[in-house]
Amino acid sequence: MPTHQLVVADATLRGREGRWQIGIDDGRIAALGREPLSGTDELDAGGALVTESFVNGHMHLDKVYTLDRIGDAALMAYTSGEMGSALHSIELASAVKADYDRKWIEPNARRAVLEAVRYGVRHVLAFADVDTKAGLEGVIPLLALRDEFRGVVDLQVVAFPQDGLLCDPGAEELVREAVELGADVVGGIPWIEHSDAQAREHVRRMCELAAAKGRRVAMLVDDAGDASLRTTEMLAEAMLEHGLVGRAVANHARAVGLYARPSLERLAGLARRAGLGFVSDPHTGPLHLPVRQLTAMGVPVALGQDDIEDAYYPFGRHHLLEIAFLAAHALEAVDTAGLELVYDAVTTTAASVLGVSGHRLEVDGNADLVVHHHPTLREVLAEHAAPQHVVASGRLVASSASTTTFHLDQEVNA
Repeated sequence: MPTHQLVVADATLRGREGRWQIGIDDGRIAALGREPLSGTDELDAGGALVTESFVNGHMHLDKVYTLDRIGDAALMAYTSGEMGSALHSIELASAVKADYDRKWIEPNARRAVLEAVRYGVRHVLAFADVDTKAGLEGVIPLLALRDEFRGVVDLQVVAFPQDGLLCDPGAEELVREAVELGADVVGGIPWIEHSDAQAREHVRRMCELAAAKGRRVAMLVDDAGDASLRTTEMLAEAMLEHGLVGRAVANHARAVGLYARPSLERLAGLARRAGLGFVSDPHTGPLHLPVRQLTAMGVPVALGQDDIEDAYYPFGRHHLLEIAFLAAHALEAVDTAGLELVYDAVTTTAASVLGVSGHRLEVDGNADLVVHHHPTLREVLAEHAAPQHVVASGRLVASSASTTTFHLDQEVNA
């Protein structure tokens, strides 16, 4: 009997009958079958569900835990009505950058990354504001954390011009500098510019930079309640023009939720040609991308945490299982197919959208796994507890347990 470095025994797997044994060597899944395996180390799943670990397709990591610094004026503007005040909320939220300093950004971001370890988040698309207010104070600590946590939580650091390019002269040069420092992804937020022509130029410049430097692109597009915004379309067209097929992510795209069906189908066709994936955060803001419809049209859609206790969202634990639980309600995805969809959107689909290869629970796949407490996906989502065990790059990195002792007059079985 072969001996593996790590064995996850007695596991329930999605879509497969019976109990399974997973053998892991050198950070890869080396064996997967029904027969017992031996390992130097062993985790007994006890019949609980084991899946690929989580992927966070959108996180403003430089802003986590800053809500108390700024108050809730921006939060109220961002979450009101159909997000007609989204632009104003960004202006209000920028006040936090008056004293942006890597000395407090780094410990805040570190705390969020450690929470990612606890909750089994393996990959994060991590945005850092890079503009004339923030300078490079946000991106530098994220680059350091990326290197420190590599192999446990992999950060794709996005150089993000939050206040625009043309309406924030000097921001473009800072984005270029951040890329030279090692930022993995070129960001953008074209809808914030003052005209469609400027928005298109914003997209062109950032896609041109990404193509020249061999980077991916991530843009916040159409993040307001205005169906006339068409920056998602601009991004897809620029991807085709600059040879970036399959190398960009459209985040939010909330205004797409206001499209008539013919416009939605036309955008879906363009997105398929460009290989454009989407990330939605339906728990933040009252308007969201039509996730189920786009998925049915063959467009991959992931989910993201987006914010943790900042100017746009007052909660958050960097817990993608919690996000899937919330999304199941927001998207009316509480049927069996819907639960499968939202879970894929924080695991395998999210990995595909972010360009992460090998994120599959199969032989030769990456040994990045979570061992839950329950055998069914419905139970796992209903409880949305921290995983029993988290395996990253083939080694155990976190274990969590929760127990309750009842002190009642009568005997209680629970």
